[in-house]
Amino acid sequence: MTSSLSLHSSFVPSFADLSDRGLISKNSPTSVSISKVPTWEKKQISNRNSFKLNCVMEKSVDGQTHSTVNNTTDSLNTMNIKEEASVSTLLVNLDNKFDPFDAMSTPLYQTATFKQPSAIENGPYDYTRSGNPTRDALESLLAKLDKADRAFCFTSGMAALSAVTHLIKNGEEIVAGDDVYGGSDRLLSQVVPRSGVVVKRVNTTKLDEVAAAIGPQTKLVWLESPTNPRQQISDIRKISEMAHAQGALVLVDNSIMSPVLSRPLELGADIVMHSATKFIAGHSDVMAGVLAVKGEKLAKEVYFLQNSEGSGLAPFDCWLCLRGIKTMALRIEKQQENARKIAMYLSSHPRVKKVYYAGLPDHPGHHLHFSQVLKSIN
Repeated sequence: MTSSLSLHSSFVPSFADLSDRGLISKNSPTSVSISKVPTWEKKQISNRNSFKLNCVMEKSVDGQTHSTVNNTTDSLNTMNIKEEASVSTLLVNLDNKFDPFDAMSTPLYQTATFKQPSAIENGPYDYTRSGNPTRDALESLLAKLDKADRAFCFTSGMAALSAVTHLIKNGEEIVAGDDVYGGSDRLLSQVVPRSGVVVKRVNTTKLDEVAAAIGPQTKLVWLESPTNPRQQISDIRKISEMAHAQGALVLVDNSIMSPVLSRPLELGADIVMHSATKFIAGHSDVMAGVLAVKGEKLAKEVYFLQNSEGSGLAPFDCWLCLRGIKTMALRIEKQQENARKIAMYLSSHPRVKKVYYAGLPDHPGHHLHFSQVLKSIN
């Protein structure tokens, strides 16, 4: 069971004062009619005692608010509470440190520029191309989901992948799979070679082919697992070891899996890309891409490209992603269930020659695939 509890007790002005004015009930001092409090006084109300819970609970919780924070704390101390929040809990309980008012729905900062404290002082934000609180909120959440040091949001998945290719210099090499998303194939075969980067295409399911292709000039190994469209499975752990032995980075396009089902950074990858247009946003109303990276040095390089090339995701598009991401775990769980049923039906249909779906037991990469994914959606 997932749960989120956020209880705040406000003591300025005092309960006695509020009670005398009819703003609260003497029998239930935590029930406050804020709408009756004058605007100037709302600004004075602060949390003297606060308790926030963002975790997985293994016992059911009585949702009735206790009369005091201390009573609530005592009752929760008897529960078996896991230290780390589940994915589904993280998605609906974003700890938005960029909003001083803790709004449950992340505010949209639809602005291009920010007022500065003075002519000689800089505020935390100046120009949205370089940074925006709404984008920072989304990037912070995505970094947590992927267990990344930083995450960066781009105008599309292809914009994110294009930024990665700009990490590679003239004369250096990219080793990429021969079965990849059509847009990626076009980028690798028709665009990247124009800058003098050598692109080698191999069957990444065959470790001997990958090993033979990686050399001293290889600076990036580009993987999809499962691949799009044929659902081929690559061994991310072993290929990462091969690449790192030659000083190369490993990129995994994780768009098909999403951070709900797979965390390639934990398998050895250095960069994970998501087309947030698909499962992350989920409503087919926005285009967005994500790069989640390991290491501060790499993060600085990716941010430099995002800022210099002006490819950061706009605030409104970030807000749409933040709205959609709350239901990502629920959506993916149902989509998996539906996909499995369709694949099983088609695999037994006499007019269907072959089904490409890694979830089927007879898929050649079935066992490897399930060794690389998260065990459950919580």
